[in-house]
Amino acid sequence: MRFLIVGILMLIQFQVLFAQQKPVAKKANIAAKKPAIASAVVTGGREIAITLTPLKNCTVYLGSYFGKGMTLVDSTRLDQDSKGVFKGPKKLTTGIYFVVSPSYTIQFELLMDEKQRFNIQADTSAKESVVINGSPDNDLFKNYAVFSNEKGRTLQQLKQALQSASGADVNPIKTSIANTEKEIKQYQANIHKNHPKSLLSTLFHIMQRPELPPVPVVNGKPDSAYPYQYVKQHYWDNVLFNEDRLLRTPFFEPKLDEYFKYYVSADPDSIISEVKQMLLMAKTGKEIYPYLLTKFTNKYIQPEFMGQDKVFVYLFENFYAKGDTVLLNPASRKSITDRAYSLMANQIGQQAPVLNLTDTSGKKIGLYSINAPFTIVTFWDPNCGHCKDEIPRYDSIYKAKWKLNGVAVYSVNIYENENTAWKKFINDKKLSSEWYQVYQTKEDKQAEEKAKLPNYRQLYDIFKTPTIYLLDEKKRILAKQLSLEQFDALMDAKKR
Repeated sequence: MRFLIVGILMLIQFQVLFAQQKPVAKKANIAAKKPAIASAVVTGGREIAITLTPLKNCTVYLGSYFGKGMTLVDSTRLDQDSKGVFKGPKKLTTGIYFVVSPSYTIQFELLMDEKQRFNIQADTSAKESVVINGSPDNDLFKNYAVFSNEKGRTLQQLKQALQSASGADVNPIKTSIANTEKEIKQYQANIHKNHPKSLLSTLFHIMQRPELPPVPVVNGKPDSAYPYQYVKQHYWDNVLFNEDRLLRTPFFEPKLDEYFKYYVSADPDSIISEVKQMLLMAKTGKEIYPYLLTKFTNKYIQPEFMGQDKVFVYLFENFYAKGDTVLLNPASRKSITDRAYSLMANQIGQQAPVLNLTDTSGKKIGLYSINAPFTIVTFWDPNCGHCKDEIPRYDSIYKAKWKLNGVAVYSVNIYENENTAWKKFINDKKLSSEWYQVYQTKEDKQAEEKAKLPNYRQLYDIFKTPTIYLLDEKKRILAKQLSLEQFDALMDAKKR
């Protein structure tokens, strides 16, 4: 049965794996997933009898996939005759499950059907010979496992032969590979046709990736974008995002990640459109909705690409701020809320928050009083090791290039108690006198707190130093937290 779960997905992608024993699942890793299954049930009851020889007088477990992880959902004590029953007042979410030994080794996989009233006969020394009675879904499952094992081995042998073939021997092997892959697809198609309501049919739909169609010719010109658009439009055919069973497979989340990597633009507005649609469709799912909301939150609260934190702000404003914080414990709720408020005021394309700070001579310098095609705003600490390296580098490129191009630098010392060290660093490193070197006085800070106004650390999301922004001539945020070279390249690109 092992081959169905891992091998079938690979077969869809025209790769092959042989059946093999599951790796040992460490107790600590499985236990860490337990909180996730608090709502992993639907109404009804379960009673699954198991005989697992030669194990006696010990506890065995029932586990399931959960997104990219695994979790234990039930246990039973085997008696002197190796018999036990997984029993409970509620049904488990349907999907792919497995039996786990006392040493936390996965023995074999099975399908958790809707009725959940079947019995299992198995032996730890013959995992592939497990027999499940009373579950038509598992009958289909086992038959396909046998079939896919056979075809998987055939494909592997053919592909190995192809690697060493040459000349006239190549085409017959390629034909055999194509025919074998066609047989696999036809088997799946027959399941869809003859058992459309089976769990196996649902699993095939979840795994399926649309095949690239040929490039059509429109008005004499090939439409090269059509295959991509076709796959994107049909990527989720027959998949319902409010079904909790999606999480009880090992292949839904990898497919989801693949979709966002290859078929969704990195532009935050494009991501928001996809995330919004998925979450709205998943809203009625007890497990899938909070799982997806958490997944997207974790992904975009610290995004891979600049500007994608806009997705996290969208999630906060449209889900968490409208009541979905009930999904969080108090600490997580505070963390997400604080992070959202720190990002709201500094999104790409927005006007930069107002700064009116004091320079080394005691004079107030307003950020918006500076006229320049570009303004670098840098927040740094004179005692920060990374700042000591980076700030002189910025000064060097400023003197060599940026000054001639009219670039301004608004340089903020974030620690008013370190003014002596700050001024000494400026003098020792001979930083450009044209920079606006400023800080917030204690008096201004106290007045700000008294008025209950957000401070610039929050407005500019300053949680590390240096924190650096690039503004245009109207003080709109063009970029943030890039490298010096990236900021320079962006200004060059904007000038063209």
